[in-house]
Amino acid sequence: MIDEDPSFAALARQITSGADFVLAAYKDKCIRRRIAVRMRACGVHTYDDYRALLAGSPAECDRLRDALTINVTRFYRNPETWNLVRRVVLPALLDGRGELRAWSAGCASGEEPYTLAVLAADYLDRSGRGAALSRVSIDATDIDRGSLDRARAARYAGPGLAELPGDLVGRYFEADGAGWRVVERVRSRVQVRQLDLSRDPPPRLDYDLILCRNLVIYFDRHTQERVFGLFADALAPGGFLVLGKVETLFGAARERLMLVDPRERIYRRPA
Repeated sequence: MIDEDPSFAALARQITSGADFVLAAYKDKCIRRRIAVRMRACGVHTYDDYRALLAGSPAECDRLRDALTINVTRFYRNPETWNLVRRVVLPALLDGRGELRAWSAGCASGEEPYTLAVLAADYLDRSGRGAALSRVSIDATDIDRGSLDRARAARYAGPGLAELPGDLVGRYFEADGAGWRVVERVRSRVQVRQLDLSRDPPPRLDYDLILCRNLVIYFDRHTQERVFGLFADALAPGGFLVLGKVETLFGAARERLMLVDPRERIYRRPA
């Protein structure tokens, strides 16, 4: 634990205060590993020396904060999950009303929320209801400023789209220099904003779909339980929650949401 090492505990308090980052919400091993990367990059070898460096370098505080956030993602990551969203979740939500209120919590550089927006556009277009895309709204939130800037730009290199079905790339992306950009019709359905999931409230409380994949595993158990409860609160009746494949719902939220697919970790709030 953090408080077993006085030097590290002092550093943790300084980071929490100076970087406005709730360090204690994250697993100790993950935090120590990422701090060690920054220490090596700065050429310092003790926690006390790194504390002194942080005290005099706002730029390093910013770099550390970015290093501590989790931002690994790509389009159509874990295709089996997206195939199920495409086949079951989107029809359940879009048929009959053509409306979708979604939240990508921990969106990193935007691949997840734009994947969802592309799939929603594709489903509506194929059913002759393309105009209903204007009723799709996706909140994309993350704590990392650099990732949010990339999400707002919606420009991506080709390799990041490798798992996305090719027909979707051709219809919902446009060439942009050496890469690709999400077309404006789809891009405009995603609203990117900064939010610290470990402590901030959700943007709204009537979501039809919440995606939070491979992020909660980095939180400690207390924070995980709080976040799961937050998701249960933020879902509208009949709404879906999609977690990462190695994440399991527990705590009070488990009694409020029913498991739809155990392999893909999809849950639903009863209507």
